Amino acid sequence: MPQKSVRANSLSPEDIRRVLPSEGLFRGGIPWLLSPKPLALNKKQVKFLLGLGGILERFYEAAHAIYGASMQGKKNNWLAPLLNQGKPQWLVDCQCSCALQQCVPAVIRPDLIMMEDGWKLTELDSVPGGQGVTAFLSRLYGEAGWNILGGPNGMVEGFRHAHPDGADIIVSQESADYREEMNYFARLLGKGYACLPAEHYVAGKTPCVYRFFELFDTDQIPGSRELLEAAAAGQLRLSPPPVPHLEEKLWLALFHLPGLQGEWKSALRRSHWERLLAIIPHGWVVDPAPLPPQACLPWLNVHGWNEVALMSQKQRRLVLKISGFHPLAWGARGVMIGHDMASGEWAAALKNALEQFGSSPWILQEFHDGQIVQHPYYDRNSDELKIMNGRVRLCPYYYRNAANRVALGGALATIVPSDKKKIHGMKDAILVPCCLP
Repeated sequence: MPQKSVRANSLSPEDIRRVLPSEGLFRGGIPWLLSPKPLALNKKQVKFLLGLGGILERFYEAAHAIYGASMQGKKNNWLAPLLNQGKPQWLVDCQCSCALQQCVPAVIRPDLIMMEDGWKLTELDSVPGGQGVTAFLSRLYGEAGWNILGGPNGMVEGFRHAHPDGADIIVSQESADYREEMNYFARLLGKGYACLPAEHYVAGKTPCVYRFFELFDTDQIPGSRELLEAAAAGQLRLSPPPVPHLEEKLWLALFHLPGLQGEWKSALRRSHWERLLAIIPHGWVVDPAPLPPQACLPWLNVHGWNEVALMSQKQRRLVLKISGFHPLAWGARGVMIGHDMASGEWAAALKNALEQFGSSPWILQEFHDGQIVQHPYYDRNSDELKIMNGRVRLCPYYYRNAANRVALGGALATIVPSDKKKIHGMKDAILVPCCLP
């Protein structure tokens, strides 16, 4: 925890290193660049972020309702089979059992690319990393005098309000890179919260289990099926709930699908639909089914995937990403940038995505560069203060409390050099919280 001796509004590398928890926050120490200050947002940006959590909650609820209608054979019979692809039947049954229970995750984290005129929402994560890191940085810069978005203790308070009876935070080996930060986060949360290995976990100690593992990983975690089925039956609270279709990136492509606009408009307030329409990039499900002669892929204006494969580098400002329920579906591992690849590599990647459609669907998404900002950082080797021209991915963390209200706990900014196409927590990235103007 930060000490009183930290200078107001000025953090040196030593200030930060001195207050790091002894076991670190991430495997291998500090794999990001340190900065003397947080990322400042303007009033318009802050207002947008404060209102986004409730809209995303409604998006999840709308998606679940659209999926449920498809499962029941009422509308869009093609949709549920698409979202169920690759999943074992017992897991599909779990999410159907959850129909009358809470389907929206208690923690909602979007990935937002900062644009000159707003934001682009490129992913939604209900099992997000970064909570411990954001809690640490929010406290650190908050106690140094900055007016931190969400408050210096917003992450801790948000998680407690979302899990008021305590929780066992179980972390799988697949997610072991995040074990240190979740251990730290559990200590901040205090009595009633513990971080435990998922592979050895036995339910029954607490009424709530926080699942820090992806659902594709259940085969590697003894007892996980019993845990998920118990949650689906209402015998314990699992956070996030066992609703795997809501963890698919497919939904961001399906939001723009012309044939589903009636369902989205019915399930959402008009103002929410318009806001989502503006921030979710156009996307496409990479489905190998042939199109009729008179049809085309909307907004791409091509007749089929063979034409997408032959696009020039300038034309393919597109992102190819695996949707979910797969080891490559998290941590930016299953993400490919079209204009950052050679033509042959792009064609091969698209061919692979088409071939995996029946088991692990992929989506194609518009690429957006993002606004270039200037932010100070300390050179890793010399501690010299430098300025980075970088692009920003903002990850706000929203917590849904027992009264079904969504509040912002904090926001983590990842700033990478402007020549990088992917924005993630690489060694060349600055990680800082956000502050109010």
